[in-house]
Amino acid sequence: MRTTRPRAFFVTGTDTEVGKSRVAASLLAAARQAGLSTAALKPVASGCVEQDGVLRNDDALLLAQYCSLPLTYEQINPVALRLAIAPHLAAAAEGRSLQLDRLTGFARGVLMQRAEVTIVEGAGGWRVPLNSREFLSGLPAALNMPVILVVGLKLGCINHALLTAEAIHRDGLQLAGWVANHLGADMPVADENIATLRAALPAPCLGELPWAPADTPDDCARWLDLNQLLATDT
Repeated sequence: MRTTRPRAFFVTGTDTEVGKSRVAASLLAAARQAGLSTAALKPVASGCVEQDGVLRNDDALLLAQYCSLPLTYEQINPVALRLAIAPHLAAAAEGRSLQLDRLTGFARGVLMQRAEVTIVEGAGGWRVPLNSREFLSGLPAALNMPVILVVGLKLGCINHALLTAEAIHRDGLQLAGWVANHLGADMPVADENIATLRAALPAPCLGELPWAPADTPDDCARWLDLNQLLATDT
């Protein structure tokens, strides 16, 4: 598999803790297994811990493992915040402010590397505030970047997925596809929920990740249809 041009996608979720990083890293793993060059960006991350005197985020470190281009940690996660709370509140607790134009500049820097597949992972759900006027959803809008929606399979996920898809559409962006991610082993009528989502969401299902906490992104890559994603008209 080869792409004719660099492709970049923004990964968002129906909520926080629905497996965005798992899906993002698995997409990168699938691209690398297909022989494609990869890059990643998590522009802002809260809940970082200090390692060797600097803040690091587990999700960003996971993405870094699946980047084939030689990006620094700071390129992958330019804004690292200590508290595991909403990013704008975590920034305020440190006397900092988040600005959309700065995050867009960081993203453009990674996109200039022209990896064949670049994955940009958001924070939380779609409408996460950066400040009193701006939202993180403004980043893919500024870059006209197609969106991949991670649907965490739990009670209420259909409503959350449909509302998120509607918001993405209202923002003028393409929903390139969605991924069903099992958050537990025993969700009632999981198959029926996925069937409803397949019928209702205006984008293809790129895959279904089973409940397998020990699986690595390299393992999960086999459940994702990268060909279908890269065939979308973006």
